[in-house]
Amino acid sequence: MRKLVYYIGVSLDGRIAGPRGEFDFFPQGDDQQAAAYSAWMNALYPETVPTAYRAAAGVADAPNRRFDTMVMGLGTYRPALDQGITSPYAHLRQYVVSSTLEPDTDPAVTVVPDDPLALVRELKGETGAALDIWLCGGGRLAGALLPEIDELLIKTYPVVAGAGAVAFDGSYDPTVFDVADRTAFPNGVTFTRLTRRH
Repeated sequence: MRKLVYYIGVSLDGRIAGPRGEFDFFPQGDDQQAAAYSAWMNALYPETVPTAYRAAAGVADAPNRRFDTMVMGLGTYRPALDQGITSPYAHLRQYVVSSTLEPDTDPAVTVVPDDPLALVRELKGETGAALDIWLCGGGRLAGALLPEIDELLIKTYPVVAGAGAVAFDGSYDPTVFDVADRTAFPNGVTFTRLTRRH
């Protein structure tokens, strides 16, 4: 069965964005450090680079390695919409969970007005699907989907945001994950892969 994988960048205080959706405060290090870090991440997960930036990132023709489907909330989708991009990950199957977004925003994007758990359970049960499902964000959606999250891929940046969107925003439900591996980079970023404890 396919896995639901939450792949996200967070600050030291667990913020995935600032109070107005900012994400430019995550430090990347100097040019050389940023390039090495980006190259490592993009080689591992090339499909997580938005379609418009794939050529610049050197992954224009890279096949999807880990994910073929992505799920996101409206807050995660909004920055692309604000730039006039209605299909930010055209190389993936895209689902946006939103009760307010028009269903015909883009033919390549499926708008799901409610029940994200049912959506994910259906996607996980698809036969013949070889790759996993990427939960791109945001925090409220991650909180709602916590019962179905199988793995976490967390990029922790050496910065305290102080306020903003949290990685998980849901009901009190302590859920244990085990660290599978961890990599530290010279720019101060730590990448941790965790698997759900069963």
